[in-house]
Amino acid sequence: MALYRFRVTFEDYDDVMREIDVKSNQTFEDLHRAIHKSTGYNPEYPSSFYISNDQWIKGEEITYLPNQKRVDRGVSLMEKVKLLSFIDDPHQKFYYTFNFDRPFDFHVELMKIILDETPGVVYPAVIKSVGEAPKQFGNLPNIPASAPEGDDFDFLNEMAFGEEDAEDFSEVNEAGEVVDEEKVADEEEDEFGSDFPEDEGFEDEPKLPHGDDY
Repeated sequence: MALYRFRVTFEDYDDVMREIDVKSNQTFEDLHRAIHKSTGYNPEYPSSFYISNDQWIKGEEITYLPNQKRVDRGVSLMEKVKLLSFIDDPHQKFYYTFNFDRPFDFHVELMKIILDETPGVVYPAVIKSVGEAPKQFGNLPNIPASAPEGDDFDFLNEMAFGEEDAEDFSEVNEAGEVVDEEKVADEEEDEFGSDFPEDEGFEDEPKLPHGDDY
């Protein structure tokens, strides 16, 4: 069985590279998992390979964990497509996007076709690893427990509120809670009385007794 040797590089991190040998009859999902075995990432995120030209222009898509829109478009699934189905060029290229919510983009290029497997090797196999992969962030936003000292904490953005919602919030207290200033003012007035009582500064006038004494 022939082997494909792919060079995998991050689009935005030139100093990180992996070389991976994969059997020609293995699937794009096998390559997907091999890449993240080499990066240390959790592979269980929606991702896609795209058939590419020398300028890394995206062509036909092959996807993993597709959303409904991709399902409706009939996009091919990684687990069902063998690599040999899309190797037409000895230097075939694939543009690969991992985790659409927090994407990393990769260039995957076929470097050589090897005719014989190495006995005892389990494929896919990472044969060369250069550089440390950047940290995987996953799908959830990293919301700090408190604002860093000296920095303004963008509460509305972190809580996914838009500018039109800003007028609904008057203040954020030190605990990160939204405070309605009008409500606070009403509560303080109930507790301490109005700011300027109508009778402030005036003693009650003595009442005149009824009768004929005066």
